[in-house]
Amino acid sequence: MKLTRIVIVLALALVAGSCSKGSGGVATIDTDFGQIKIQLDASVAPKHVENFKKLAREGFYDGLAFHRAVPGLLIQGGDPNTRSEDRSIWGMGAPGQPTVAAEFSQKPFTRGVLGAARRGNDPNSATSQFFICLRDNPSWTGQYTVFGEVIQGIEVVDKIASQPSDSRQLLMNKVVMKKVTIQD
Repeated sequence: MKLTRIVIVLALALVAGSCSKGSGGVATIDTDFGQIKIQLDASVAPKHVENFKKLAREGFYDGLAFHRAVPGLLIQGGDPNTRSEDRSIWGMGAPGQPTVAAEFSQKPFTRGVLGAARRGNDPNSATSQFFICLRDNPSWTGQYTVFGEVIQGIEVVDKIASQPSDSRQLLMNKVVMKKVTIQD
C-alpha cells in the first residue's frame, strides 16, 4: 500500500513536470478570420516568450495586424505601425522598441511554428514582430528563434495567408488582431 502510494506520487510528479517543462502558456489571438491558439515554448526561448507575454498582457498587440503574407511560406504580424493605414510603413517596426537577443535551438521550423521576426541579418534585433510558418522550413532551424507552435486555428492562418497582397508581400487589407490573451 505504501509502495503504491509512493509510485503514484512519483508518477504524478513526473507528469506534472513534463507538462510544465517548456510550457510558456497559451496565447490566443482573436482575428477577423477566427481564433489562433499558440502553445508558447519557454524551454527553447524563455526571453522571447516573456517578451511576447508582457506585450500581450499590456494590450500592445490588440488592434495590430497581420500585415505580411507569403503564400506557402509564412504570415507575419505584430508591427506597431499597422495601427496606421499607411501601408508604406508596415513591417518597419517602431524606433526604440526593446530588442530580444536570438535564442537559437534545434527545434525545427515546421508548419504552424511561431518564430521571431528580426531586422535583416541581425539575429539579435527581434522586437514585437513574429511569424507563423505555413510549411516546413528546415533551413531556418538554428537561424531564427522558435518560441511557440499553433495548437488550434491553423485554418485561420491559412485564410490570412490567402488574402491578396502586393509586390512587397504586404496584405492589401490588414487582418486585425482584435485581442491577444495569455493563459498560463
